[in-house]
Amino acid sequence: MNYGELKSHFEALLNRSDNTSALTETFISQGISRIGRQLRTAMNEQLQTYALTAQTAAFTLPSDFLEIISLYYGDRQLIRLPMAKFRPFTTSAATGSPKYFTREQATILLHPAPTDGSLVLYYYGDFPTLTADADTNALSIAAPDLIIYAALTYAADFYLDERAEIFESKYTAFLAEIQEQANDQELNGSANTIAPAYAYGDD
Repeated sequence: MNYGELKSHFEALLNRSDNTSALTETFISQGISRIGRQLRTAMNEQLQTYALTAQTAAFTLPSDFLEIISLYYGDRQLIRLPMAKFRPFTTSAATGSPKYFTREQATILLHPAPTDGSLVLYYYGDFPTLTADADTNALSIAAPDLIIYAALTYAADFYLDERAEIFESKYTAFLAEIQEQANDQELNGSANTIAPAYAYGDD
């Protein structure tokens, strides 16, 4: 569904004469934000490439960032460390191929600091904003019912609507169904193995 269709369907299900167009847009926006916080599927996966031309000890995360999936330098996946273990590296000005990273608010810190090459960040991000009635995003196309019922949960809270429990139950069911489908797709056709706890001889 496009944005206009989402709003029409939402208003038909809410069926309240005291609801306004502005509130409809607010409820849908709140619903999409809630889904973004909870859903982890290919629909909200993003990729950002950083081309490096100078010594780079840190970079800023994208504005739509929610959660890191992985970070690569060339063909090497960097190892994420908690800040307590990464902190000693901050006193060193070592340069070279990075091996470790940590997050500090909206910044990713690297060690050693690369001077060239490229970093590739895979992450979960916010869904693109819907503004014009013809606008769509991956979520509105694949799961419009999830958006609508997420929005209805906020509307029910706002209006103290007695259908709140029904809206929440449907939202939860749709969310679980979509997440399970995404999880199944990740495993489909692959041989599942348990990774070793330690890799010997790794650089």
